Amino acid sequence: MRRLGLAATWLAVLLLVAWWLLPRLQISSDLRDFMPAPQTPGQKLLIDELGEGPGSRLLLVALSGAEPSVLARQSEGIRERLADDARFAVVANGGDAGMEAIPGYLRPYRYLLSPTLDEQRFDAAYLAGELEARLQDLGSPAAGMIEPLLPADPTLESLVLLDQWEPAHAPQRLHGVWFDQAGRQALMLLQTHAAGFDPAGQEAALAALDDAFAEASSGSGSRLLVSGPGAFSVSIGQRTAAEASLLGGLGGLAFVLLMVLAYRSWKAPLMAALPVASAGLAGMAAVAWLFPGGVHGITLAFGFTLIGIAADYPIHLLSHQRPGIPPGAGAKALGRTLGIGVVSTCIAYLSFFAAGVDGLRQLAVFTVVGLATAMLTTRFLLPALLALAARDVADSRLLSRLHAVVWRWPRLGPATVAIIAAVAAAVALLAPGPFWQNDLSRLTPVPEDSLELDARLRGELGAPDVRYLLTVEGIDVEAVLQASEELRPVLDDLRRQGAIEGYDLAARYLPSVARQRERQARLPDGATLAASLDEALADSPFRPDVFAPFLADVGQARVAAPLRPADLEDSMLHGSISGLLLDQGDKATALVSLSGLRDPAAVAAAVEPLGARLLDLKQASESLVAAYRERVLWALAAAVLLLVVAVSVGLREPRRVARVLAPMLVTGLVVVAVLRVAGVELNLFHLVSLILAAGLGLDYALFFDHAGSRREEQLHTVHAIGVCSLTTLSVFALLASSQIPVLRAIGVTVALGVACNLLGALLIARHRPPGQAA
Repeated sequence: MRRLGLAATWLAVLLLVAWWLLPRLQISSDLRDFMPAPQTPGQKLLIDELGEGPGSRLLLVALSGAEPSVLARQSEGIRERLADDARFAVVANGGDAGMEAIPGYLRPYRYLLSPTLDEQRFDAAYLAGELEARLQDLGSPAAGMIEPLLPADPTLESLVLLDQWEPAHAPQRLHGVWFDQAGRQALMLLQTHAAGFDPAGQEAALAALDDAFAEASSGSGSRLLVSGPGAFSVSIGQRTAAEASLLGGLGGLAFVLLMVLAYRSWKAPLMAALPVASAGLAGMAAVAWLFPGGVHGITLAFGFTLIGIAADYPIHLLSHQRPGIPPGAGAKALGRTLGIGVVSTCIAYLSFFAAGVDGLRQLAVFTVVGLATAMLTTRFLLPALLALAARDVADSRLLSRLHAVVWRWPRLGPATVAIIAAVAAAVALLAPGPFWQNDLSRLTPVPEDSLELDARLRGELGAPDVRYLLTVEGIDVEAVLQASEELRPVLDDLRRQGAIEGYDLAARYLPSVARQRERQARLPDGATLAASLDEALADSPFRPDVFAPFLADVGQARVAAPLRPADLEDSMLHGSISGLLLDQGDKATALVSLSGLRDPAAVAAAVEPLGARLLDLKQASESLVAAYRERVLWALAAAVLLLVVAVSVGLREPRRVARVLAPMLVTGLVVVAVLRVAGVELNLFHLVSLILAAGLGLDYALFFDHAGSRREEQLHTVHAIGVCSLTTLSVFALLASSQIPVLRAIGVTVALGVACNLLGALLIARHRPPGQAA
């Protein structure tokens, strides 16, 4: 009853902590937390703005599977449903509802935004020509759209603006909306407010799109196809979560079955689960406390993988129980060995603070607190739950035979170990193919059919390239807008030459203040404009009083303060310029997105004299990954050094220290060599997994050293390490079968590391039985 009460109390405390912690736990998904401080302009743009950039926030939509007229109605239905949705900055389908892009308070500004006044004055001749054109329009099928605009806008500057704001490479229109060239798919272009580094925001936007499509299609049998970085991110995240949950569930089941078989007790997995659950909750609480801005999802995922080491602690305690010896005494006997292993591993992980990356710092805190909690609860709480052992789990004929076979194996001497390490290092360095993987896209692969769909829709819609960007820097927003205006003729020439298909920049939507003032100066005063209009109306069937709103708008435009970005926050234009115009306080940057880029060298050479620079974001990401890896490698070097110091202090005997550390260090090289021979390019996940495997290997070597030359102790150690390695292998072998590169990299590396570390510990760290020749 006492043990049952303690177990219930322990479980109740865990549930209470979870109840308190989980609602307060803020999960972050910003991948920039796992990136080092950028150094080059390209890296800075990649880290600070790529997630906010125009290409990363686009969703490319295609409707298919019904008659074109039906698809057009559905496209309009989706646009109407999402037009006022706060999750979207732009919802475009080429429809005639484009006037919504110009709210009422901005209508007088059309004369400052339109390029008409750059080459034309509102004199009598020009107005007469425009009025004659409007008479023709009123006799055309477009009369229904033109007539409401005439009193305030006889020159149709509103339509000039809408045409100017159209995508540079707009698709064809059928039934009033965009369609692909084959005329079988209705196309839409959506821009989310959520950044590209915000999977939760992208998922919410996609859910809203799905709801709008379900309402608009209403059982017509049509299909919704969505592409773009946000769609890829959500799809990959869901796929990874689903596969990780499945493999995690199977791994958990394998763990329970192995524990039941190893100890022939249904209580064993429950006893082992309590320290591990305590470790997970303590790690989460520590990270949430030290990093109030949010715990990164990768930290939690890696953290729970890394504290898989914690499951070894209760396994060792259970395997070393013997009849007649109180569990507390057994725990005390193991305490020093457990302590050395935990302290060494924790010191190694603390070195991640030197990497200067918040994500790794969170991972270090999670792991250190988690492992320390697992060890302390195993040492001081778990023994109180255990009854005296009724039998010795190591008293097994199979185990005795295994021990007899293994202990006849030769033990490797220092020279042999050095040769193995040298050969493994040479193989790893000389194996053909790249050593490191720098391409981030290969870590989260998109299915081939999705890539093909994205390329096709991007070509049809003229969507911007997600790899290349032009940047223009200046002291403030006004300076970069003026520089962008000077860049436009060059970009137009590049388009005519075929180097690019199109471009987009903030100056298309918002001219510089200087350009707006030039256009204001070309507007006539009220009396002059009224006289010119009267002269233009002399031979026209229009009544003079009809155009009073036009005179009022021009008068307002002449005295209005020029528009600035802040004035557009309540309009759809804000979504168009927010990702293209970056105000960083002490400086500003204008981005120019490109579509259909065919000749990067020609573009770079053409824009450089005007102070613009073509950035290859793929190259920037690869250089950033390389810089990140360098920091991690330095952290790992520090970790190895600290680990050697910690084990040396704990064991105090140089020969024992060498026997314990040698398996871990040599097998690390062997694992890298095997991966390289298999053609694997190493990435961050391999490095972190190597640390995990090294921590497991250190535990194996410590316990073989702890067993000494006593046969009985050796049997208990073989049982404990056998259960530890089998449970770990079962989990990570399942991960190795994953189709997700991140999960597969972790699974393959740790599974291979466990097998090599177990073999290395047996061949190097175990003691000889009494009487066996040295």
